[in-house]
Amino acid sequence: MLQKLSIRNYALIDSVELELEKGLNIVTGETGAGKSIMLGALSLILGQRAETRYFFNQEKKCVIEGTFKLNENSQHLFLEHDLDYQEESILRREISIDGKSRAFINDTPVTLSVMKQVGEKLIDIHSQHATQEVSDAAFQLSIVDTLANHMPLLTDYRHKYHAYRKLSKQLVAMQTAADEARSKQDYEQFLFNELEAANLKAEEQEQLEAELELLNNAESIKRSLVNSYAMLSEQEIAVLPMLKEVVSQLNSIEKYNPEYEAQNERLKSALIELKDISEELMALDESVVFSVARVEEINTRLDVIYALQQKHRVKTVEALIQIREDLSNSLNKMLSGDEEIEKLQKDLEIRRAELEKKADKLSQNRSKSIKNSEKQVDEILMQVGMPNAKIHLEQTVLEDLGKDGKDQITLLFSANAGQAPAPVGKIASGGELSRLMLAIKSIMAKHTALPTLIFDEIDTGISGETALRVGDVIGHLEKNMQVLCITHLPQIASKGQAHYFVYKHEAKDKTTTGIRRLSATERVDAIAEMLSGKNPGSSALENAKDLLGYKNE
Repeated sequence: MLQKLSIRNYALIDSVELELEKGLNIVTGETGAGKSIMLGALSLILGQRAETRYFFNQEKKCVIEGTFKLNENSQHLFLEHDLDYQEESILRREISIDGKSRAFINDTPVTLSVMKQVGEKLIDIHSQHATQEVSDAAFQLSIVDTLANHMPLLTDYRHKYHAYRKLSKQLVAMQTAADEARSKQDYEQFLFNELEAANLKAEEQEQLEAELELLNNAESIKRSLVNSYAMLSEQEIAVLPMLKEVVSQLNSIEKYNPEYEAQNERLKSALIELKDISEELMALDESVVFSVARVEEINTRLDVIYALQQKHRVKTVEALIQIREDLSNSLNKMLSGDEEIEKLQKDLEIRRAELEKKADKLSQNRSKSIKNSEKQVDEILMQVGMPNAKIHLEQTVLEDLGKDGKDQITLLFSANAGQAPAPVGKIASGGELSRLMLAIKSIMAKHTALPTLIFDEIDTGISGETALRVGDVIGHLEKNMQVLCITHLPQIASKGQAHYFVYKHEAKDKTTTGIRRLSATERVDAIAEMLSGKNPGSSALENAKDLLGYKNE
């Protein structure tokens, strides 16, 4: 139900806040006072487009906010649009002075389309010219569903169908990704095989390049090592023989001065170190062996590495190894992805089989409830002055599953005896359509929680006894749902639990529209005026009291 409606800066309204009752809320007022403004404001939180020229103040934004108290039957609306469900939810629409619009559901930004889809399930505005809802396939199906009394089954089906659709989309995405992967699988396999065959090792490139550098310079290296060894040991005037002579000379005098002995010890240490160096240089010389075959082998190996680096646009062997690992993971993922797809397909088959069973049960229930639905609506049509009107509900079972099962319900209508039933939007007049919707909604309200129902101009073309009967039907609606009725007829206005009066106020050359709730005494005066005009007499006042008393009997 709509608990509160806040309207700021819209049409002739500067700022209005209404707290609505659970049952029947009546809205009356003088012609031209602005009753339609309230509907216009509500239409904005139903996703309708707005024009800034209708703003009360062209320098401020327009804000319309509706606070709704919901039940669990509304959860699927939020689930379908990935919105957080709250028992008390707020729909807000803001239109700035430049015409830009923003929509929010529980402070979460949403598109206008989403606000329209959610809002229209919470507020049902019906006027004599509005044929859209009664012609809507989902609404026609909901008539039968309501009287089939299988809402727990339908809710369970919807939840499972939503999960099924979500998994189906996931499967399509996985299959698409798998197809794309397969299209490049052969190439990736080739790249992996090439890298795998190369048997690359970390730091291999640096080691090979260093060895090749040594081999390419082997001759000069050997020459330097041989010359160094000769200068230390082999030449006629070599370093080691000369050092030995120096040691011999110091040996002969070291007894004369401790300092000589110290210097001689240092020289002996240097002589030992140089002998080791000389021997190691000889060994290094012997280890340097130039090999043409080894040079060719290294060059061949490096050519493989360089070619792979150029192909993959990297500079190191480590980068090539990482690419090889990534390719390996990708190829393994393709294999595991196929397994996941197969697993998901089997899961979907099981889920679909379960949905098929539930859809079949829903179809059976609907088939059983159609005659009862037709009978109950026809009875209400008779009450509201349409004794010859009939409805016919046609059931078509489709092959594919939908969010509500496999059924399509078509509502056909006949207003007069002998008239063949036809689609309601093509055959019903405005007044007939209003009373037909009233009959349908009054039946549905007995079995399920409907959205807030708003009737505008439902009293067009009726009066007297028919108006009283229509008022009775509307009055009974308040036991099961919230109704907002804009009316000119006192017979209908007297049925309301709460009565709101729309008025104009002129001050400082500016006209504003206000809405206020009437007290019990004010209601008597308002209904009396509806009966006889301004300044009603005592008989009109008594008549008004009788109408209000009739409601409370």
